[in-house]
Amino acid sequence: MENWTPEELRKLFAISKDWLTQQEELFGSTLPAATEENTPAVISEKQASLTAFQQQIAGCLSCKLGTGRKNLVFGSGNADARLMVIGEGPGADEDESGYPFVGRAGQLLTAILKAIQFSRQDVYIANIVKCRPPKNRAPEPDEVSSCMNHLNRQIEIIQPKIILALGSTAATSLLGKGTSLGDFRGKVHQYKGIPVVVTYHPAALLRDPNRKPATWEDVKFLRKLYDSAAG
Repeated sequence: MENWTPEELRKLFAISKDWLTQQEELFGSTLPAATEENTPAVISEKQASLTAFQQQIAGCLSCKLGTGRKNLVFGSGNADARLMVIGEGPGADEDESGYPFVGRAGQLLTAILKAIQFSRQDVYIANIVKCRPPKNRAPEPDEVSSCMNHLNRQIEIIQPKIILALGSTAATSLLGKGTSLGDFRGKVHQYKGIPVVVTYHPAALLRDPNRKPATWEDVKFLRKLYDSAAG
């Protein structure tokens, strides 16, 4: 950092401030007391890179979804996470707030993660597309194609050890075509050399709670894989 210019340092300070504001909005205004152990000397390089990339694409109009959004929903969480969670796209609550999985489906996702000993601060959460499709329809192929470059850049920065794909749009966008979500479940797939586990989207569980037992099996499988990779 010794060779950074004053302008670069000013930008890094602004990025750090934006990141702290985002964390307070997501997880509450009470931050843990600063200690020598939990106070980093500076924001991580990955978080700085993510925030810079977020600013870079903030005005994206690569597909028609950009013209109707309130907010581009970039992603949120731990930039140094070993687990990355990828959903389909923003809904109304996410479009309003600018953050992924903040509505009812997001509350359920938080509970699912907690059940396998993850908090939202432990993982990084993003979507296949970053702008809300009209009437919450599934993203169209050209929209997915336009947005995958953004997601791939996020993956490149974060370098997760495992990806959890939520729902058929996330699964097919990352892994290719399948006849049903069942074709993907219960297996370890690969995306750019990263293991991928697939389960139902939380919104699908809200529509059909009978899928919850299968989802529980999927996320237990994910946790076992995660622990094996960490060990």
